[in-house]
Amino acid sequence: MSPVEYHYGKFPPVDLDWARIVPYIGPATLALGDFKGLLEAIPNPQVLLAPLTTQEAVLSSKIEGTIATLGEVLEYEAGGAESSSVEKKNDIHEILNYRRAIQQATRRMEELPLCGRLLKETHSILMDGVRGKDKMPGSYKTIPNAIGAPGADLTTAKYIPLRPEMLSVEDGMAAWEEYTHSEQPDLLVQLAIIHAEFESIHPFLDGNGRIGRILLPLFLYERKYLSYPAFYLSEYLEAKKDIYTERLLAVSRDNDWTGWVIFFLEGIEHQARQNTRKAREIMRLYEDRKIWIRERAHSQYGIELIDYIFSQPIFKATDFGQPQGVPKPTARRILQAIRDDLLVEIRAASGQSSAIYAYRELLNIAEGQKVF
Repeated sequence: MSPVEYHYGKFPPVDLDWARIVPYIGPATLALGDFKGLLEAIPNPQVLLAPLTTQEAVLSSKIEGTIATLGEVLEYEAGGAESSSVEKKNDIHEILNYRRAIQQATRRMEELPLCGRLLKETHSILMDGVRGKDKMPGSYKTIPNAIGAPGADLTTAKYIPLRPEMLSVEDGMAAWEEYTHSEQPDLLVQLAIIHAEFESIHPFLDGNGRIGRILLPLFLYERKYLSYPAFYLSEYLEAKKDIYTERLLAVSRDNDWTGWVIFFLEGIEHQARQNTRKAREIMRLYEDRKIWIRERAHSQYGIELIDYIFSQPIFKATDFGQPQGVPKPTARRILQAIRDDLLVEIRAASGQSSAIYAYRELLNIAEGQKVF
């Protein structure tokens, strides 16, 4: 079969079947609204939701072929993965870049709108020092790219995104930006189209899938629909990877924007409920552990140390509480008081190497299953 080509002249779509789409808008909006309300009630989402941000980086990167887990990433950060293979370390670096790209893009949105400049900066961070670092990081492609089996070219690809010789990437992305900042009948339908068009253009030589998924919370944050850009969809998209890629392909092949929008809205509803459940469990756990540590630690630094554990649920004993400025003797005393009931040791102290602990309750919530 011949490759499917980008849908020149058919963006933005003008023939959406709203009669089919409307039944999916209400449930998706309601579910996302529940998450929005919960997010607004979290006093420090950058701390409490830190494991979910890392898990998003893991799952979004997994769609692109990485195999590292949340626990492996956090253990590596804590300095406990010296024996990991080169391939595993490469995967972890890609995941850490993804998380760093989200965080930097969020900061930059205080100065920039969701635009090409922001995307290029984010892409530069994403590709820094990892596979794809030689594929024009931070710049739009100037040659065609192809999507398909490894080694696919323009004759054997499954899909050929926008070709710069037929329509400049700058012009394609200018139309994307104009639509992104326009007023449309429904915000979530607009977001579905924004994501599909970005992936269809594929403006970079590598990293487009991850940038396209980073766009989702950034758009909702820019539109002030979310108070913090913490709505992540990669868990759903990774679980439905085959359907995800087929629905995107059908946009260009069949002009089936409606089918894509319905799939996307179903994903928003499903993932919003999952994210709300996880965030609520994390909040409840945080409140319980704040009370618990006051009784156990008998220290003015109890809350700071709970914040540390939630933001860094795998850590070296010697690092415990240091970012919060807790005196080392106090941190050591409190760690001894809480470790047997709260933590699991994943690497014992040996010679000059510090013990490494994991906060399993929080990690199991983030993973959605018992892994510790």
